Amino acid sequence: MGDKPFLEHCLPEGMDEVLKKLIPLFEERAARYDRSGSISLENLQDLQDAGFLSLALPRSAGGQDISLSAIVRIVGQIAQGDPSTALILAMQYLQTAAFAHSSEWSEEVKQELFESVLQEGALINALRVEPELGTPARGGLPATTVSQRGQAWCISGRKIFSTGSTALQWGIVWAKTDETDPKVGPVLVPLDLRGVRIEKSWHQMGMRATGSHTIIFDNVEIPERYLGLLSASASNEGRPTVAIASWHAIVIASLYNGIAVAARNWLINFLHQRVPSNLGASLATLPRFEVLLGEIDALLLSNAGLIDQALQLQEQGTEVTILAGLTKHSVTENAILAVGKAVAAIGNPGLSQDNPLERHYRNVLCGRIHTPQGDSALLAAGREALKKQN
Repeated sequence: MGDKPFLEHCLPEGMDEVLKKLIPLFEERAARYDRSGSISLENLQDLQDAGFLSLALPRSAGGQDISLSAIVRIVGQIAQGDPSTALILAMQYLQTAAFAHSSEWSEEVKQELFESVLQEGALINALRVEPELGTPARGGLPATTVSQRGQAWCISGRKIFSTGSTALQWGIVWAKTDETDPKVGPVLVPLDLRGVRIEKSWHQMGMRATGSHTIIFDNVEIPERYLGLLSASASNEGRPTVAIASWHAIVIASLYNGIAVAARNWLINFLHQRVPSNLGASLATLPRFEVLLGEIDALLLSNAGLIDQALQLQEQGTEVTILAGLTKHSVTENAILAVGKAVAAIGNPGLSQDNPLERHYRNVLCGRIHTPQGDSALLAAGREALKKQN
């Protein structure tokens, strides 16, 4: 039940069958990349070969302009194989979709980026978080600065937690100008320019193969056409649009739900295969484990309903920013609880690196860190509820 699609018929034709072939491959490779802490370039190449990296591009640029429902389904299923790869792909979809609908970039720049994605499988991500500032979703100005020096524009600064860092070709960098009254907004940076370097700082407990290292910009010269911040609205304060913020929350919810589905499916196989000599039958025959699977499936059923509701409201044109935040928070907590129940029930095998459940547990805990974080989502919802009462 936990691995059924949220909405029917939302994928381009033939993609379902391709996913069914790719997910077991990604699952087979996941432990190796988790231990090495390296991005799975094999997985990304497989996705490029199958046409997945360009699906969110406009149809006019050779993409499929896929819906949020399709993104959610693809990311949630790939997360069952390798959630680190799923996160890199999620950022690819969210940022290419946002780029296509952004007003900061000329059609020439958009076409340049789209062609690189379509022809070369180029990856893109937004680079926003900084050491001193933390997550920009909580407010504040970036330290990363754009300066004009004669006819040239240069950017300097550092961005931490840069998902996909070593595999990215493009970064949408949140920055400010060095003026007294600075402009704040995005700068498109080709990451092969001189002065761009990567500091390997990602040594986390989970989601290790996302390669979310620090990207440093040391006086990097940028063509003026890439300076989206020069046309960004001052009132925007460099924050993502409402639509993309909502999309991000729902997609991230699906990703972490996918991890819980993978843990559930592994647990079922383990319980059938484990036959203690004193029992003379598999653990799957014990009522306590039947109840456990019922509890886990109840959590996953709730998750499916929450994500489905958010998707349907969004597709109806309803404002879902607060609902999306609550969905991400609730789905993440349910996923963590589901995987935690599996670990607690089977004891030491659940914490052994010889079994994927240990990896699923480390990975699913990372869901609490992604924007919107729990306190922010609950605060926004509470304020809205109280406002309606006045």
